[in-house]
Amino acid sequence: MAVSLGEEIMLLSLDDATGAAKGESAARWGVAAGMLLELVMAGRATVKGGRVEVFDPSPTGYPLLDARLDRLARWVHGASSSRKVTDWLARDHAKGSQDVVESLVVRGLVTEEKHRALGVFPVRRYPEADGTVERELRARLAAAVLEGAEPDARTSALVALVHATGMHPQAFPGLPKKQVEPRMAEIAEGHWAGVSVREAIRNLQAAITTVTVVTVLSVVP
Repeated sequence: MAVSLGEEIMLLSLDDATGAAKGESAARWGVAAGMLLELVMAGRATVKGGRVEVFDPSPTGYPLLDARLDRLARWVHGASSSRKVTDWLARDHAKGSQDVVESLVVRGLVTEEKHRALGVFPVRRYPEADGTVERELRARLAAAVLEGAEPDARTSALVALVHATGMHPQAFPGLPKKQVEPRMAEIAEGHWAGVSVREAIRNLQAAITTVTVVTVLSVVP
């Protein structure tokens, strides 16, 4: 499988030189949503009515995605009632992001560097090792959003995730939001997608808004 949506979100977030995550909170939500959307697009899960279901737990053949599928299936099937997609994003966004970064390291796209902040606190950074994949995905985003090209399904899904998480600065650094938002919103409407994927995108967009607001309110004194 090519690089997953979750990995693409993470590549957009990581600073190529320093390896620090820019917009880290948004990226984590985007990674979790991206991996779930991958499972929907692979015909393994559904997201509708604010709920998530697994109807085909068979492996996809992609280890990163299969680990998410197994974790999701055990969580969903371990409950007496249907599970909320917001609860899954809250549950998986930290673990999912770490798994995605580790996958990027294994793929040789980033390297792991360990430091100590103030000489005490352990910090990990992931600078770029091979920029080929990121350059290609940024070229696809630019073609679809800035040049008006017709995006394929995966690029459209990525645009929808970037739009939902507010990662415009990471995807289009240096460009004002008003320059890219209208076209991103148009693509995110999901007319390119089938019914199940379009519904999943709308549910994920709403869920990301919800968990983001809850997170902000929880840290406001």
